[in-house]
Amino acid sequence: MAKLHNMTTCLWFDKNAEEAVNFYTSAFSNSSRGRTAYYPNEGKEIHGMDEGTVLTIEFELEGNRFMALNGGPAFKFNEAISIVLYCDTQDEIDHYWEKLGEGGDPKAQQCGWLKDKFGLSWQITPPQLDDMMTDPDKEKVARVMRAFMPMKKIDLAAVGKAYAGE
Repeated sequence: MAKLHNMTTCLWFDKNAEEAVNFYTSAFSNSSRGRTAYYPNEGKEIHGMDEGTVLTIEFELEGNRFMALNGGPAFKFNEAISIVLYCDTQDEIDHYWEKLGEGGDPKAQQCGWLKDKFGLSWQITPPQLDDMMTDPDKEKVARVMRAFMPMKKIDLAAVGKAYAGE
């Protein structure tokens, strides 16, 4: 078996991949765009896209590689997959919650999850929450669960107080 060197997450969009890449790269200061491929006229009877329409755009967010694909309306994002974004501080949580949630579905917000305007789900969460939820003290875990389950955006201080038993 060949050694796997890299992985890239491919995100399927209808015809707005370029808009999505611009949105995501504007949300992250450590981001970049890579190569862009365009549909040729060849295969139009299958892909249905006009020649010169963006096919794929490579981009990076915080060192994570992605590819945006204009694949047409056949597939939509759903909550079965999400991108987990770990934020160390409440300021980071607030920033990404506001930026990525802009134009998204406010009804799809719970427990640190949000759905952006393209339908992609994000988990905006502190890494400390994973540590708290895997603590061997079951009562601490229960308090943390009670604290964050009704939240939309995670309140790091409130979760910390629940963990400490305050």
